[in-house]
Amino acid sequence: MPDSPRRRRLRASTAPLASLALLLPVLGAGCGGSSRPATLTVLATSSMKEVFGEMGTAYRHAHPGVRLRFEFGAMPEMADRLTGQDRGDVLVTADMTSMKEADDYLVGRRRVVAHDSLTIAVGPGNPYRIRGLSDLAGPRLRVVVGAETVPVGRYTGQVFTKAGLTVRSSSKVISARAVLDRVRAGEADAGLVFLTDLRSAGIAVSSVPIPADLNVTAAFAAATVRDTDHQEEADAFVAWLTTAPAQAVFHKHGFALPPASR
Repeated sequence: MPDSPRRRRLRASTAPLASLALLLPVLGAGCGGSSRPATLTVLATSSMKEVFGEMGTAYRHAHPGVRLRFEFGAMPEMADRLTGQDRGDVLVTADMTSMKEADDYLVGRRRVVAHDSLTIAVGPGNPYRIRGLSDLAGPRLRVVVGAETVPVGRYTGQVFTKAGLTVRSSSKVISARAVLDRVRAGEADAGLVFLTDLRSAGIAVSSVPIPADLNVTAAFAAATVRDTDHQEEADAFVAWLTTAPAQAVFHKHGFALPPASR
């Protein structure tokens, strides 16, 4: 049949509609069908509270499709979470021993993301004139330490062993932040904490340095929790913690960088 002017006009008027009909499913897949941002729950040692506050903002800008929810606490509290139904997605500890203890609940590579060391926390102005580790053995001094089963306690034990000291503690607590809180509240005269913990206290406490040959290198590590619903995103965040942008934030908050990141 000859192609009449009327037929040509009709075909021209319906062509844009046909193109739009083909485009709409594509637009729908990219807009209405897009998934909501994944939310990662990061179970982290309380010593990471300040640095992760800034880290979360930096990660959100770089990865807008992922939101981070941090839950801070002592390692015994984190261990309890790992044995429950809501295990979280990422675990960050203050030593590798804790990582090994949680091995059944983790998957993938365990990465050391930052280093730290210890210092002696004392009251503002150092009222008891503590000059070094040996003074902690004084019988009248109230010394608070971490329990032997938690990272800061294990590190403290290593320092005392290096120094050849036997220190009678007035109390044992479950985290470096708990040690710091006791000193800050005046419930203890001294205690060993991470250097970065001391920074968080500001002028509320003073410190006495520990010589490098008697000190330790504390390794903070991160890993993905097994059976997470967001393993790909969790693996990506753990890996990101070793990148230059993340390491810059760690450095800003006083952490030392692992050798591979320097």
